[in-house]
Amino acid sequence: MRPLVFVHGYLGGSAQWEGQAKAFASRFNVITPDLPGFGRNHAMQAPEEIGAFADYVLEQVRDQGVDRFDLVGHSMGGMIVQEMVTRAPERIDRLVLYGTGPVGLLPGRFETIGESKRRVVADGVEACGRRISATWFVDYEQAPNYPVCANLAVLASQQAALAGLSAMEKWSGEAALANVRSPTLVLWGDCDRTYTWEQQQRLWWGIAGARLAVIPGCAHAVHLEKPDLFNAMLADFLESGD
Repeated sequence: MRPLVFVHGYLGGSAQWEGQAKAFASRFNVITPDLPGFGRNHAMQAPEEIGAFADYVLEQVRDQGVDRFDLVGHSMGGMIVQEMVTRAPERIDRLVLYGTGPVGLLPGRFETIGESKRRVVADGVEACGRRISATWFVDYEQAPNYPVCANLAVLASQQAALAGLSAMEKWSGEAALANVRSPTLVLWGDCDRTYTWEQQQRLWWGIAGARLAVIPGCAHAVHLEKPDLFNAMLADFLESGD
């Protein structure tokens, strides 16, 4: 079966992909690594560079005996997979950039990265993790799958929470977009409070032949708000013959 790698984002973990792992298990070899400092790897030291996260995922996938694969990156994970394509373009078949962008400063985010850093220190990771996770859903804490994200977010240490923000803050992938040759899908929820439309447009216009899927009535966690629609859009792209 074709390998399919899902890379989670800031304060996330592999557990957030359980629905996708089940939905695609019969057609793909689904691989869902946890980034250092997050999820099941929350005890690890987190790097402060998007490129270091990318190297980690590439190594983890190779350690499983996988050379070529389809690749999905969400949020900060979308930045990481852009770096993976830059580092190892020959290994990536189809690419999905989901709820992400090419500008790490996150212009238009619900709060600046600097403010998030300040609040991680002042309020603690648990309070900030629950607060930030709520913004990923249209209905905030009332969303049925909000606990999936919140329970992952609170696992991170202060070091990892700050390192992830620093990694995003100093990263930009804009210059590399023109070099992406993998067939690419840009997927976004139209109520996303983290990545604005301008970020999606830069990806869509910057990558030759990129497709765009905008899911209405969703915020940052489309795969948890409308999983059936998300999975259908993803399957349509991954299984198309062109």
